[in-house]
Amino acid sequence: MQADSSGTHSKLNDCNSQVALLEKDKMDLKNSMNDQSANYQSNQANSNMTIADQAKRLKTLEGLIQAQKDVMNKLKKTIADALINFKPDELTVTLKDGKLYVSLQEKLLFASGSAVVDPKGKDALKTLAAVLNTTSGITIDVEGHTDSIPIAGKYEDNWALSTARAASIVRILIKDYQVSPTTIIASGRSKYLPVATNSSTEGRASNRRTDIILSPDLTELFKLLNQ
Repeated sequence: MQADSSGTHSKLNDCNSQVALLEKDKMDLKNSMNDQSANYQSNQANSNMTIADQAKRLKTLEGLIQAQKDVMNKLKKTIADALINFKPDELTVTLKDGKLYVSLQEKLLFASGSAVVDPKGKDALKTLAAVLNTTSGITIDVEGHTDSIPIAGKYEDNWALSTARAASIVRILIKDYQVSPTTIIASGRSKYLPVATNSSTEGRASNRRTDIILSPDLTELFKLLNQ
């Protein structure tokens, strides 16, 4: 009996030790679960904050885009109203890809093969400059375009003619009508950006044009995108 009692006592001690170990494992597991729950709640809160911040940023971005659309639509109407006395086959005013294109045909501005602006063309530029001088936050790109017929005479090629025509218009806008030189660019595109086929007389006439392209200031938009 003493031997049995001693054996039973030893087994009881072993059981108590195992129970203590199990209790410790249980406590460790409980603490781990509490830590994971706390981390999850913290991460969830951070995630919710991120979503809220993103929603706020998106709303700000949409507001900036809409404001720029409103500015360009208003500018289009103002310029179209100012140039209403000119015929559609002389100039057009259109919005494309967020930019405003004032497209002036060769017949309004230049004699064939020339980069000297005609008096009627100067009247159109004067009217346009009056609007540009009261509009802030835009850049002005003056692009010269030609048809595909090789040129002969004063200019080496269509590159030279298209660039010279753009430069002539820029000089008039700056020197005669006080448009800021810091907002304006002159460039020539030669025959490589046609708006119509060069296989017809009408198409080539449409391609011989000068585009005055007005672009909104995107500084604030890019600042937001880069944050």
